[in-house]
Amino acid sequence: MKIVLAYSGGLDTSVLLSWIKEKYDAEMIAFCANIGQEEELRGLQVKARRTGAAKVYIDDLQDEFARDFIFPMIQAGAIYENQYFLGTSIARPLIAQRMVEIARREKADAVAHGATGKGNDQVRFELTVAALAPELQVIAPWRDASFRAQFPGRAEMIAYCAGKKIPVAATAKKPYSTDRNLLHISFEAGILEDPWLDASAPAHRGMYKLSVSPEDAPDRPEYVTLDFVRGDCVAVNGRRLSPLGVMQSLNRLGGKHGVGRVDLVENRFVGMKSRGVYETPGGAILHFAHRQMETITMDREVMHLRDSLIPKYSELVYYGFWFSPERLALQALVTESQKHVTGTVRLKLYKGNLITAGRKSRVSLYNPHIATMEADPTKAYDQSDATGFIRLNALRLKVGARVRGKR
Repeated sequence: MKIVLAYSGGLDTSVLLSWIKEKYDAEMIAFCANIGQEEELRGLQVKARRTGAAKVYIDDLQDEFARDFIFPMIQAGAIYENQYFLGTSIARPLIAQRMVEIARREKADAVAHGATGKGNDQVRFELTVAALAPELQVIAPWRDASFRAQFPGRAEMIAYCAGKKIPVAATAKKPYSTDRNLLHISFEAGILEDPWLDASAPAHRGMYKLSVSPEDAPDRPEYVTLDFVRGDCVAVNGRRLSPLGVMQSLNRLGGKHGVGRVDLVENRFVGMKSRGVYETPGGAILHFAHRQMETITMDREVMHLRDSLIPKYSELVYYGFWFSPERLALQALVTESQKHVTGTVRLKLYKGNLITAGRKSRVSLYNPHIATMEADPTKAYDQSDATGFIRLNALRLKVGARVRGKR
């Protein structure tokens, strides 16, 4: 049997690689997607081989991640439950898609993942496989009772690695778990399972990787301009960049000023609530600037229609339905809505805050001559017309009030 495993080199996937190989007498192919983990990728090739992998793929998917996943999601204005920028959620379909491609190239029988069985990632991985390669078997050891019996905790996993001489750097107790990519880094579990714990307190300052705390950010604000074409950011501070370059540049700027930190309790797809702390410096800037660009370039009814779909779109990403027909249909509407979202936004970054400092566009729908409180030289709006407009909109309210006996 030949199996492709989503592999990170950490304790869990190191154990999984060896355990699955033994249980299924399988040829193991380890796959790691480089989507911005940076230092976490060091030494992965050697470690996977020493753990038992017959072949190792470490694919740089950062360009594709930014261009085909992050940017379309930003165009949709997607934020799950009005707080979460979907950093982990949007990465999983890309990883699973590449796993499927490798499985087909290698003529593998199955793919495997290390999702715990209690969270969202298992759903995201497996729904993607179902949509792209329904013939592939999916192996999820954490849903195997024999695996859980053998490894009830980290101590047993560490002991297993020591016995197998599997190289891992792990301790029996972690204060929290992390997941990092180009869009964000997440922190959950461990000490963070107490929702009363103040993750912004000085005692936890060392947890954060992508940003300084707002208290430690520069005392002077910094201005940044973002140029948009058809809903996509194409330049930062006048410098033309690829989607990957935009994300990297904004991550540096946002991190410097403590932008994009979020601490929330979210509703997992599987039914439980979960507390997470997130750093999304570049994504927070991009999302905010994109909205500012839309305010002067999008038709009101188009904006309201697109906005009404944000909760649904965000759910589809969070739940793992990226490759579903309904997400693709929504994306087509989003793409249409972005045709005229072109221009420049200027922001001020200051101690965790994003402050609008200007926006302009050659296709702006904002007309100062019409909006002015002074006389309108264009004669486009006549205040007298508002009388009939208000009277017509008030008619049903008056009728209802009289029927119910109100005066």
